[in-house]
Amino acid sequence: MNDETPIRNDSATPAFAPATPMMEQYIEIKAANPDSLLFYRMGDFYELFFDDAEKASRALGIVLTKRGKHQGLDIPMCGVPVHAADDYLQKLIGQGFRVAVCEQIEDPAEAKKRGGKSVVRRDVVRLVTPGTITEDKLLAPSESSFLMALSRVKGGAEPRGGERGSATGNQGSFALAWIEISTGAFRVAETTADRLLADVFRVDPRELI
Repeated sequence: MNDETPIRNDSATPAFAPATPMMEQYIEIKAANPDSLLFYRMGDFYELFFDDAEKASRALGIVLTKRGKHQGLDIPMCGVPVHAADDYLQKLIGQGFRVAVCEQIEDPAEAKKRGGKSVVRRDVVRLVTPGTITEDKLLAPSESSFLMALSRVKGGAEPRGGERGSATGNQGSFALAWIEISTGAFRVAETTADRLLADVFRVDPRELI
């Protein structure tokens, strides 16, 4: 007779309920836009979940709530009404956030034809960043909204003294290009490492890539 008591393994990974089809869709779209807050359209609201919800709640001063669970933890959620979305976008862009706007791209009736648990297809239709806004509501009337690109010029001038990488010498040349998308104004310039920061601050771009 075996008197040994079976050992219970309390460290085993708990079994979590699978994500809902809607949340699976959200996670997939968010994974494709990791550097942006995702405005996920649900009816008359844009909803944000997880870290996006916490960031947006703090930035906008709106209530943080929760919706269901994921891997055993509550899912943070907040939302903004679609009709007032531009006002909230303006606040987020003003604080340096990028926002991916995800809309429903099919009629809910079409989703129902695929089955009761089918989710309405959604996709990002608009990416709003500080340097790419064109809507009058989001632009500051008295300020430029330049998007700037920066790149080192290949084959640029050798540093003074012939020592590449010298801390005190010229570090080569850089190319700058900036555009204000709302007006089409476009400029290019070449600068040196010594002048780089001064030239960037002179243009004062809203976004630098």
